[in-house]
Order: sequence, then structure tokens, then C-alpha cells
Amino acid sequence: MEKNELFQELKPTVWIGKQGCSDTLIEEIRLQIKQRKAIKIKWLRSTEVDADDIARRAGAELVGVRGRTMVLAEKRKGSRPA
Repeated sequence: MEKNELFQELKPTVWIGKQGCSDTLIEEIRLQIKQRKAIKIKWLRSTEVDADDIARRAGAELVGVRGRTMVLAEKRKGSRPA
């Protein structure tokens, strides 16, 4: 599935609120990526989010960011950490 398809097809399953991205939320992201292979995350306008940091902490690949939405996917075998 291509990037655009992932953005269009996926429904958000994780929302980041005003508390930001806690360790508990990172664990939930890891669990969901394991189950679904790719997830969509949205966050509040008033929340500062570093998509690259969240992907790194979750051990996932950042597929892309549009506005206040990001898509993370399971890291592909053989891909090197950034």
C-alpha cells in the first residue's frame, strides 16, 4: 500500500491529547502497530508533537505527516535505524 492510500484508507486509532505522548501511549502505539501493521495518529491543535520522536520511541517507521495526522508502520525487515 502506498503512502497516499494509507492516509486515505486508515481511520485514526490513537489520539494524542493535551498531556502529550506518554510512555503508556507509546506502548499502545507499539501494540497497535504489531496488530495492524500501520496506524493513523491524530493530535490536538494545542499539542506539540514530534512525529519523528514518536516513531523512534515506538520502534516504527514514520510513513508521513499531514497537518495534525501521522501514519506509522511496522519497520520493514532490513531497514536501518535513522
